[in-house]
Amino acid sequence: MQLPHLAPAPGARTRLPFLQDCADALALATLLRGARPLLILAETAQEAERLRMELAFFAPELQIILLPDWETLPYDSFSPHQDLISERLATLYQITHAAFDVAVVPVTTALYRLPPASFIAGHTFFLKQGAALPAETLRRQLSLAGYTHVTQVVSPGEFCFRGGVID
Repeated sequence: MQLPHLAPAPGARTRLPFLQDCADALALATLLRGARPLLILAETAQEAERLRMELAFFAPELQIILLPDWETLPYDSFSPHQDLISERLATLYQITHAAFDVAVVPVTTALYRLPPASFIAGHTFFLKQGAALPAETLRRQLSLAGYTHVTQVVSPGEFCFRGGVID
């Protein structure tokens, strides 16, 4: 089967015949050789995860990210898991800094409102081993990100400074 080339114009559409199993990921990986960054909307969260894994197999040179679903209903009385919130913030950070080639997003996730880019910039930061960061700057960033300063850390979302040790 001969695959068409993606049109360079933003918003252009490419129609493909019905593809089964992982043929859709192979076709997308072939089409993605020239167009970046690109957003792929998947029907479900499971389809999005499958596409992300298969695209990584067929095109290992691409930086592929997945914006995970909240896994809660809009009016649930409980919050999503903290790891899921962190993963979503990291993905949104990558999107705002164009640090990806392909973003795979479930349609249900795309329907939710997202915070403005300024909120993401003000509420995310990354720590790397060996990086120098002044203690007061770190304390401000942790407080701005919603962490609570306590005398002894006992649960997630808390931090403590004791001399040169940070919990």
